[in-house]
Amino acid sequence: MKLLYTLGLFLMISFPNQEITFDRKLSNAAITLTKDNVTYDGAYVSIKYPNGDVPSNKGVCTDVIIRAYRKLGIDLQKEVHEDMKANFSKYPKTWGLRKTDTNIDHRRVPNLETFFSRKGQKLAVTNNPSDYKTGEMVTWMIGGKMPHIGIVTHLKSRDGKRFLIVHNLGGGQVLEDCLFSYEIVGHFKFKK
Repeated sequence: MKLLYTLGLFLMISFPNQEITFDRKLSNAAITLTKDNVTYDGAYVSIKYPNGDVPSNKGVCTDVIIRAYRKLGIDLQKEVHEDMKANFSKYPKTWGLRKTDTNIDHRRVPNLETFFSRKGQKLAVTNNPSDYKTGEMVTWMIGGKMPHIGIVTHLKSRDGKRFLIVHNLGGGQVLEDCLFSYEIVGHFKFKK
């Protein structure tokens, strides 16, 4: 018992409580999402505004990002909508929209890329795994036509060279070693 107490006291003195960074909190939030059973479903759904979400058992890659940030008190539905409403011409017109739509705008990868570029940091896209850090977002173009997004976590690949990613590409919200599995087209950091 005395040894445990002494060891505990040593740990408290040697490793004082350090505040967990925003990036680590975002990583932790993303990792907790992998415990939820989610079916890949990108159907258009009417949701409340603000703080709206599709049913918790459904979602796509963007919903991983939205839900992780929401766990930290940041509503990307509201954030994207407000910026898009004020700067509509700066956002993609891929879907032929003439005005914002709070049900879907934040659930589109190109809109998140635009938002993160405008309100966060657009980081370099490289082939160096050490350039991708905990709490950052990566976007890919899969097969040259499907945009995709995920969150870089603090957990490492088995070989220790890459951080693992939380994303949803059809198998639910999963934690995988997939950083370089697809063509990286964007790299972002956003902290409100």
